[in-house]
Amino acid sequence: MAYIPYGAYWSTPFARWQGSLAHLNSVEFAAHVGKAQLERIGVAPDSFDFAAFGQTVIQKGSFFGGPWFTAMLGAEGLAAPMVSQACATGARLLATAVGEIAQGAQQALVVSGDRTSNGPHVYFPAPGGPGGTGASEDVVMDNFGHDPWACNAMIQTGENVAAREGITTEEQHDLTLHRRAQYDDALAEDCAFQRRYMPVLDVLDARFRKTAGQLTTDEGVEPANAEKMAGLRPVMKDGTITFASQTHPADGNAGMVVVSDAARAREFGDGPLVEILAIGQAREEKGFMPAAPIKASVAALDRARLLISQVDAIKSHNPFAVNDIAFARAFGVDWRDMNNFGSSLIWGHPQGPTGLRAMIELIEELTLRGGGTGLFQGCAAGDSAMAVVLRVT
Repeated sequence: MAYIPYGAYWSTPFARWQGSLAHLNSVEFAAHVGKAQLERIGVAPDSFDFAAFGQTVIQKGSFFGGPWFTAMLGAEGLAAPMVSQACATGARLLATAVGEIAQGAQQALVVSGDRTSNGPHVYFPAPGGPGGTGASEDVVMDNFGHDPWACNAMIQTGENVAAREGITTEEQHDLTLHRRAQYDDALAEDCAFQRRYMPVLDVLDARFRKTAGQLTTDEGVEPANAEKMAGLRPVMKDGTITFASQTHPADGNAGMVVVSDAARAREFGDGPLVEILAIGQAREEKGFMPAAPIKASVAALDRARLLISQVDAIKSHNPFAVNDIAFARAFGVDWRDMNNFGSSLIWGHPQGPTGLRAMIELIEELTLRGGGTGLFQGCAAGDSAMAVVLRVT
């Protein structure tokens, strides 16, 4: 379908919301990081014939988001659509680039930046309302708490799947502890794994002029403490999901270059060849979001003409531990073998960039293995999901 030049991607550290990145406009921040990363890999911003910017939480200026982003990047002549598919935005960006390449584009750039911190408070006028009063929405908090179609909170979808599959709090905590240990592998030897794609980040002030601090890795990741976790009560009455077995909102951005053919991919360096084999999406029944990646993965694997037994590494966006347990049971795999070097359950969830970072880590894991086939899958709002099959040779 298309190729990702090895090393032509990046992700910032993710910072827990209201942390060190809470003051930065996410479009400006993504352009600031992207410009430096394109310079690192030796690619001129105006060499792209397609770009797309992914965002799920609007910022000041988001109306001009895509073209504003590319102009700040140094490609004033490059138009760029805004892409938004909730937590599946990263995979949707990749699918958008592949679609453009199918129509003749040669070199595409996809970047996503989100800030769940300080989410906007929106007022919707309603002249026909009583006294002309309208409706308001806290873009981040209200949408965490209420799906307008399924009429439930995000966490309720996790509880629905846990009840259907008989998933206990103890099993969720076991998975969380294991995922934390896998994340520790990425921090070993002075974050050697993360340094393969994650720059040490100088945190600037809101005007991008003065350095206010530095992030060498993710900020706000909780330490593993089995005893403390055992004492936690479920968030919902009669539920199973605790604060330990779900992710935390975060801020950050990530980007990736996508090209049309293997020869062009090899022009970027001597690394392995990364091929996009298939992309799939699906939707679960109302209120069962964490199970949606199962159907999306079936769709992607069918398109790639592969069985799950032919997949060498699996990476997931797992806002709840329930996600991975349900997926593993459906495919007959061991959840302990998934998500080596970390996942969003541990390093947090800025929404749009989350899937891009997970796919970058999947590429690096496959590279360390000496190549192989990888599956990324993750759920998204509206009980939906996307999945991507990659091959590293």
